[in-house]
Amino acid sequence: MKFKKLYDIIHYKDLNSKQKENYNFHKVASALANYGFNSMRLNDDWQGADFIAVHIGGDDMLKVQLKGRFTLAKKYLDKNIYIAFIENDNVKIYLHDDAINMMPDNIENSKSWIENGLYTFKKTPVKYDEIISVLNS
Repeated sequence: MKFKKLYDIIHYKDLNSKQKENYNFHKVASALANYGFNSMRLNDDWQGADFIAVHIGGDDMLKVQLKGRFTLAKKYLDKNIYIAFIENDNVKIYLHDDAINMMPDNIENSKSWIENGLYTFKKTPVKYDEIISVLNS
């Protein structure tokens, strides 16, 4: 029997949070594979990363944190962490500290940043396009 007759394509909105994280990992890992990276899930957030991606050349290893959207967080400061997320079916990745270096005063002085050390955006501000790479376009 054909695969498509056995299984339906899933709808992301119908997944629970753990299923969404697994889905996102595989989408991001697939996009990174196009650039020669082998991605390995971690059982715990090692140095802030959900997974590591090792380049086939052997010299580069990325520590990657999966997020549901563009995120700034104090806990990732100075850890050489890449943040990866999916927005409008585009797999996006950026070096977290590059985004921190661009953070405007209104975010730095926001209640969310001061009290929680976290700031997220429903839609990524255009300002950050210069540091974000879209991996599947």
